[in-house]
Formats: sequence, C-alpha cells, structure tokens
Amino acid sequence: MISLTVGLLLSTSAEADPKLPPWAGFSVVDMSHSFAADTIYWPTEEGFKLRVGFEGITEGGYYYASNYYSAADHGGTHLDAPKHFAEGKQAADEVPLERLMGPACVVDVSEQALADPDYRLSEADVDAWENQHGRIPSGCILLLNTGYARYWPDREKYMGTNLLGADGVANLRFPGLSRESAVVLAARGVGAVGIDTPSIDYGRSHDFVVHRYLYERNIPGFENVANLHSLPPKGAYVIALPMKIADGSGAPLRIIGLVPQS
Repeated sequence: MISLTVGLLLSTSAEADPKLPPWAGFSVVDMSHSFAADTIYWPTEEGFKLRVGFEGITEGGYYYASNYYSAADHGGTHLDAPKHFAEGKQAADEVPLERLMGPACVVDVSEQALADPDYRLSEADVDAWENQHGRIPSGCILLLNTGYARYWPDREKYMGTNLLGADGVANLRFPGLSRESAVVLAARGVGAVGIDTPSIDYGRSHDFVVHRYLYERNIPGFENVANLHSLPPKGAYVIALPMKIADGSGAPLRIIGLVPQS
C-alpha cells in the first residue's frame, strides 16, 4: 500500500483536472547516472559491460537491436539492500515500495565536504537542518548532498583514487555519514538514506558502521545519486525503483525527483 503522502501527491493534480497526469505541476529530475563503460564501481569490482548481440537490418528487412550486459550489483546509481551488510534482512526484491518513494529531505553539506574529503554528516548538521526546516518526518527519504556528483565520472576526483583492487580501497577519499547521524536518522524513522558518493560510509571507513547500523534496521541506502543540487531542502518527492533482483544484495537504481514548480 502506497503511503498517504505519496498517494496525495499522485492524486492532487488528477482531482483538479482528470486530463492532467499525476505529476502535473512538478519538474521531474533525473537522479541516476547512466550506466556505461566509464561508470564508477568499487575498486574491487568489475565495471559495467555492454556487448552488442545484434544491430542492423534483419533478413526481414527491418532494423533490430539487442544487447547483453553484465555488472556487479553495487556500482553506478544503485540500491544497497539491507542484506548487503545485515544477515537475514531484506534483499533487493523484498524492500517495501513504501521505503522507495516519499518526501525528500535534502541536507546540503557540500561546502564542508568539498573542503574536507573525509567529512561526515554530523548530528549537529541534522540539528541545523531541523532548526531551519522542521523535524525530519517519518518515512522521508533523507538525501545527503556532498557536491561530489560534479566529479562524475572522474574516478580520481570522485573516489580519491584511480587505483583498483586492494590498493584502490586503501586510498579511497570521499565524504559520508557518521554513526551518530545514522542513529538520529533511524530514530526519526526515515524510509531510506541516499548520497552522491560511492558509499554512505566515508571513503576511509574500515568498519562500515553506518551501513551496519542502518541496514540492521532494514533502512536501505541509495549510492552514487545524481543531481541532488536540483532538489530543494524540503518539498520535493522521490521515487527510487531498483531492478527487482531476487535475493539481491543490491541493484541498479532509476531514481527521480519531483520538484513542485513555483
């Protein structure tokens, strides 16, 4: 069952004029990076690969194209299912749709993060946002704008390193959340947490404490999200639909923002 908030969102314009689409009055923001040969994956993972199966004119005289692709389930704009770091928790096909759509709360720490690649969202940052915009509502999708999406797909600027394998992991440098902020967000009852970097934990993390804390509570994550600068701090809505991979620890994600037109 879709939450009341999203239900109202989708019904408002239709009630006003049944000829209008449900998203009338909203600008649609594409928040996913395209999947291609330069898509950024974790240094230990193989990247996205696309192989042409057939492209051209068939014996019947009409054009036809068909491809094959392969990829790890964590790379590019993607869903982290709770199962990724929490045994027995929800897999990609088990995450409730209610956690994948809802009002967006965007916390902008880009000034701090662009000055410090090890920056982590603090409890004070959350307090500052709430002092200005009100308490973070239960069921919202909390999105952290670090400003790092501007570097995509430059691996060195985006991840802090061009190295692959264990050497690449050892040299990761990018911002993320802190455990303290994760505790606060879980207490607020957020539906999901998203970020415009490769990980909700900062690059130098060795214990992935934010992943573990949130995913143990079945709060999924969205990573490598694009265009967070196009969303206001509050008032927009997000729909984030991953590939429905049975028992998947993650999945490619097509995420959009609906921003009210002024």
